[in-house]
Amino acid sequence: MLLFWCFWIYSFLGYGLEKALARVTHARKQVRKAFLFSPLCPAYGLGMTTALLLGAGEAEQIWEQMLVGASAATAVEYALHWGYEKFFGVRFWDYDALHFTLGGRVSLPFSLLWGVLSLAAFRFVQPVIESFSAAVPLAAANALLLAFTVDALYSARILLLSHDTERLALGNLRAALRA
Repeated sequence: MLLFWCFWIYSFLGYGLEKALARVTHARKQVRKAFLFSPLCPAYGLGMTTALLLGAGEAEQIWEQMLVGASAATAVEYALHWGYEKFFGVRFWDYDALHFTLGGRVSLPFSLLWGVLSLAAFRFVQPVIESFSAAVPLAAANALLLAFTVDALYSARILLLSHDTERLALGNLRAALRA
């Protein structure tokens, strides 16, 4: 269950980070930066979980943790962006305005940021997640997994029908459920 909690908690923290960044930078698109109705940004959860599976958390050198974290997160970000475009016809983010990008899907500045964020996560957040995951009853994790699955299925349906990321705003949930 540890990997489930890592995915879920990092997705939640990533959503919060995206909202804070949008507010601080006065971003045009404040409403939605993620695939789900719930306050989760799967790119963060999958990126960190992948980095952990690749052993980044156990690497002894700081540069190794940052390199594996940045590489894993960037690869996940690219794959998710490609999948969102290919299967749903949407783009949740676009780095075309930045320098050093690959098709607007990933960019060097954000890859470097992934490295810094992953290092902070390995050092400060991961120990808390490990303690937390050991203390949470399996039934709670199963209930959250069920809610996540329902959310993912509804979100996928909305995107398949509308090809519009704005339809995933929480305020549109009732209309989406009727669609």
